[in-house]
Amino acid sequence: MNEADQLVIIPVSGLRQLSQFIRLPRRLYAGLPGYVPPLDMEQRDLLHPRKSAFFSHGRAQYFLAMRGGRPVGRISAQIDDLAIERLGENIGFFGALDAIDDAAVVSALLDAACTWLRAQGMVTARGPFTLNSNGETGMMIEGHDAPPMIAMPWHPRWLPPMIEAAGFTRAMDFLAYQMEIGPQAEEKHLVPSSLRLGEGRLGSVTTRVMRKDRMAEDGEILRGLYNDAWRNNWGSLPLTQEEMTAMVAQMKPILKPEHFVLIEQNGDPVAVALVVPNLYDIASDLGGAPSPLGWVKLAARLLRHKFHSARVILLGVSSKMEGTALGAILPALAITELMRRGKSLPYRMVEMGWVVENNMPMRRLIERLAPEPCKRYRVYDRPLTAPTD
Repeated sequence: MNEADQLVIIPVSGLRQLSQFIRLPRRLYAGLPGYVPPLDMEQRDLLHPRKSAFFSHGRAQYFLAMRGGRPVGRISAQIDDLAIERLGENIGFFGALDAIDDAAVVSALLDAACTWLRAQGMVTARGPFTLNSNGETGMMIEGHDAPPMIAMPWHPRWLPPMIEAAGFTRAMDFLAYQMEIGPQAEEKHLVPSSLRLGEGRLGSVTTRVMRKDRMAEDGEILRGLYNDAWRNNWGSLPLTQEEMTAMVAQMKPILKPEHFVLIEQNGDPVAVALVVPNLYDIASDLGGAPSPLGWVKLAARLLRHKFHSARVILLGVSSKMEGTALGAILPALAITELMRRGKSLPYRMVEMGWVVENNMPMRRLIERLAPEPCKRYRVYDRPLTAPTD
């Protein structure tokens, strides 16, 4: 092999290589059907150690695959102290896996991540996560041609079989569903009219929107309910106060009060849902790094709220409602309220993801509105003592 064609895996060091790492997917996948690059700015918030809240409780090493002086792939290896505490095992994560259609590149990247994790005392590598399960989760298995959605990753079809060939096996799948909403959508009721908010036996149950002047306080209510509701879901990790603060700051320019559904019983929060406008609706034609004119267009579209789709990113019910009649219908009430509000917002479609594949109560509820998932993401495991290492 020509020396210039040799494959080399290098650890990312310095801002220049970090920028190269962040920009790489849109350079590798440019022109592929179904791929729309996210904004570099959005990815920087996820990956930059000084911007990502992950680094308040975790550490990471990024790697680039180089061939002939050109990057042909990337991967991250990371350890989340909260995950080790929650899961009770030394499970390390990999993520941000993107590469050309070359099994040798993918295998070498995965080996580099596993070697780093093993040196840190981890016994299992799990992923992909960017950077943990509260960020971008899983490898896209189905849905490559579906419209892009905020904070939902896209991967080429060649990556999953290459991950499996490198000794990784399926740990869990996550699903996403799309539902039509708005004035044109067929009205479907998930709960009887006698049980809707403010009526009949639920007279003590009320709903409210987000308080724009008290977003931080509402963010903490959301965080508390989410952590409580998701504590037993596969692979879930608690959202930290730093992560919620960062989320509120990042989303503040695009959030409206109606995007937040808080259900209270006698003034006590019992369920919550948060829907976020799909940034791709207003940025997909601007590229990952917009020109100065592109940024002006983006700002104007933000001001006019020129979105037509959105994503439900958080939905949870307080554990104290478990086993009660009200608790059984609270998820349906929250989704029904979002559907109702859709009539006054510009959205025509809302996506719900990620839904853990084994969460059958939630799946049965959603599938009354959307019978089939539009996307599937897979999380893989690999023992770090496997012979393939």
